[in-house]
Amino acid sequence: MTYADPGERARFIAGLLGLAIFLEANPDVPAPLYTDVLVFPAAGTDAERCAEIDAIAARIGAESQTVCGHYIAARYFGPVQYRAVAIPHDNDRNPDGE
Repeated sequence: MTYADPGERARFIAGLLGLAIFLEANPDVPAPLYTDVLVFPAAGTDAERCAEIDAIAARIGAESQTVCGHYIAARYFGPVQYRAVAIPHDNDRNPDGE
């Protein structure tokens, strides 16, 4: 997967803001208790993708960690989570990451 280019990024942010404004203006519309925004590094070796997660962690002020065999960095905005995830190539064969 690749990251959004500047135009796609602007549309994504506008969409998030639009959703927030819509939900605030329409209290009868159900809203989730929480949500996750996920990004995945581009194809590469496990080491390259983990290095990308480490770089993202530094940008968002988070610690990288392994959770359920996935290498992640996350930052919370209340019940909204921004999470960068690298899934090892052998994850299907070794779901516990051991």
